[in-house]
Amino acid sequence: MIAIRGATTVDGDRPQFIKDVVKELLEEIFKRNGLTEENAVCMLFSNTSDLHSLYPAKAAREAGFFGCPMYSSLEPEMEGALEKCIRVMVLAEGQKPPVHVYLRGAKALRADLSGIYNVAIDGPAGSGKSTISKILGKKLNILCLDTGAMYRACALKCLWSGVPADDETCVSRIIENIDLTVKYENGEQKTMLDGKDVSAEIRRPEISMLASKVSALGCVREKMVGLQRKIAAETSCILDGRDIGTNVLPNAGFKFYLTASPEVRARRRCEENRQKGFDTPYEEILEEIKKRDFQDKTRKIAPLKQADDAILVDSSEMSIDEVVRFMESKIQEKI
Repeated sequence: MIAIRGATTVDGDRPQFIKDVVKELLEEIFKRNGLTEENAVCMLFSNTSDLHSLYPAKAAREAGFFGCPMYSSLEPEMEGALEKCIRVMVLAEGQKPPVHVYLRGAKALRADLSGIYNVAIDGPAGSGKSTISKILGKKLNILCLDTGAMYRACALKCLWSGVPADDETCVSRIIENIDLTVKYENGEQKTMLDGKDVSAEIRRPEISMLASKVSALGCVREKMVGLQRKIAAETSCILDGRDIGTNVLPNAGFKFYLTASPEVRARRRCEENRQKGFDTPYEEILEEIKKRDFQDKTRKIAPLKQADDAILVDSSEMSIDEVVRFMESKIQEKI
């Protein structure tokens, strides 16, 4: 069972106006949540005391919604409250996180849902950026764009083509018309390269090192950054990487720099590799992480560094849940 909240406002206290906005609100709730009338269990409406001509539940019936029980209530008068406002809670069968819908003047009630905002999470290799971003994205119900996967895909393309990842002339040629797309299915990002799902393949350790080299090339960064900025301008999302807050989205509303000691990151990566079937020695991973840190921090184009307005989060002695709660609280403070 899921509970979906929604709200809208009406221009005047007239039956047709109320019926139109209720219909619009319910249609948006059903569409954005992938619901049918068979999924709906009940709808609970309320409206401000300055609306008398038609109860929202009756308006819903007149607009063609008959699949479940509906209830309406009148809200008490409150000084400073939003005027001519209709609220609804739709209880429905389902497992996916609810997508709440706020339309018209009611957008002011939930700036986090009605406006576009971006969260930038930067940090070194193995700091947990990808894991944290995915969890936080689900909690905030916004898109999580794994930018590192895009660079890894470019590195994999170099490997497939037999092109050195640090040869800008050759790399520029193969990525000019690269077939790289990002798909989202069941809340998960899938990276498609030349029509093939390479989401697992790009996580191999050797691809990680190649990605560090290829991401330092100007031609690659220009192409990937352009795509990332386009996505961020069109929808609220979380982006994680090395230079999101400093270069890709310098005006992001929320910025974090997530890090941990090299030793802690090496242990985490070692365990992660074991779970994926890669038995890599801890010492080798530690050396790789230190080398990757040096490469990322000293590259000429958009090096890894903490943005001046980013919040530092050292997760060396923090659990994943603790990091997520901390970031979520900082975001909610501003929203």
